Amino acid sequence: MPSFGRAATAGQGADKAPAPPKKPIYRHLYFWVLVGIALGIAVGLLFPAQGAEMRWLADLFIKLVKVVIAPTIFCTVVVGIASLGNLAKAGGLALRTLVYFTALTVIALAIGLVTVNIMRPGAGLNMSFDEADAADTIAAAEGAEGGISGFILHMVPESFFGAFVDGQLIQVLVLAVLVACALTMLGKRGQTAVRALDTMSHVMFGVIKIVMYTAPLGAFGGMAFTIGEYGGQVLGSLAYFMISFYITCVLFIVVVLGIVSRLAGFSLFKVLRLIRDELLIVLGTSSSESVLPRMLVKLEAAGVKKSVVGLTIPTGYSFNLDGTAIYMTMGAIFIAQATGSDISVWTQIGLLLFMLLSSKGAAGVSGAGLVTLAASLAAFGDVIPLAGIALIVGIDRFMSEARSLTNLIGNAVGTLVIARWTGGLDRDRLREVLDRPNTIDMDALMSYDAEEGAAARAREDGSTATGSADADAEGADAAPAAEATATGGAAVGGEGGDRTPAEVKGG
Repeated sequence: MPSFGRAATAGQGADKAPAPPKKPIYRHLYFWVLVGIALGIAVGLLFPAQGAEMRWLADLFIKLVKVVIAPTIFCTVVVGIASLGNLAKAGGLALRTLVYFTALTVIALAIGLVTVNIMRPGAGLNMSFDEADAADTIAAAEGAEGGISGFILHMVPESFFGAFVDGQLIQVLVLAVLVACALTMLGKRGQTAVRALDTMSHVMFGVIKIVMYTAPLGAFGGMAFTIGEYGGQVLGSLAYFMISFYITCVLFIVVVLGIVSRLAGFSLFKVLRLIRDELLIVLGTSSSESVLPRMLVKLEAAGVKKSVVGLTIPTGYSFNLDGTAIYMTMGAIFIAQATGSDISVWTQIGLLLFMLLSSKGAAGVSGAGLVTLAASLAAFGDVIPLAGIALIVGIDRFMSEARSLTNLIGNAVGTLVIARWTGGLDRDRLREVLDRPNTIDMDALMSYDAEEGAAARAREDGSTATGSADADAEGADAAPAAEATATGGAAVGGEGGDRTPAEVKGG
């Protein structure tokens, strides 16, 4: 993964580093994504028939990103875990990650359950539904294996390359962990493979950099389709349910994630400002998966250790889907209310516990939350009619946007919290980046050549001494790229730590 110069030390560089010159607004990705969203809304409202045909632009953009998602995740996780050099440390990091994700998922499920019972958006509707409207969703849900055994079996692919072909992130993650453990046990003999995978990750990031030029078109197509296809329908009886869901997502983000962020020592709203480009892309495409590679790069640039971000972000996309968790509980109870089904408190608690498991692995692809909800309803078909999923099929696209945004924010906050918890966060660097987000140049970070040039300039400027002092003072797990190249790749910090591409050259 692209590294960044951390020449700043506590109390020194963080305050004295000159601010990079501001780019004109038209050179920022978020500006063009906003333009795409605005044009998409206009086309959807003025020319709904034509707008409804624009979905292929958003689908094309998501497919372009998905092409490199699986190999990027694999390379990033393997390099991140192998760089720890110690399976015990990797296991400790994984355990803490799963504990945090499980706790937040339970909170998200509970908040959705409480809110839908208080607001009761489906009460008194007595709505009818056409099962044919949800035939594909029901078929997909019934075709999936349920229960604990089905979940565990789904984590293992039929073949090594099957996970990459099918794009199953949770399966890719399992393979990456196994390969990383094997390389760690090989010791020095495995470093050649680690360097190769690290280089491959740079290739994938280069592809992502090119693909991101089409993000405004994807946002335009996605928004034009959404407004053109469903714009008039949201004014009906389902609008209150949508509003209830949006309110719940906002409450979760502001209250729960806000408190968690404050306890971890950073501002939630500054984090939102930092990832504004990614939030707008997700808003336009309804898929948090479309910005996964950018999140890997940006959070490492914000001060998170490569080993932490490399494991936490991919895991979060399968195990920390807060928006999907809220949607599942609210959707299930809404269907019960709208169809007049009587659901006891104990049944709702049982539904919550079941969804704690079924929500795992529902990646950030648009529509995955609907299928996961249907699969959960199938397990409680005796009290909630599965065919009731047809009630919310028409508005799922609008719900998908809120789900994806909540999922993305939850994973960004979760990564920073876990990094702080495990000692893998450069707090001075994070403070600087949150105060001045323009210090992160995504184009440069996603370019291997730019990184090498930056390392060379750092050596010429004599930044080695500063970087070494930083590593000693902070107990860092790796030296800056410039120092590692100058010293032939010697490990700094006494822990084996993260190794940048420049570091491993001498390894």
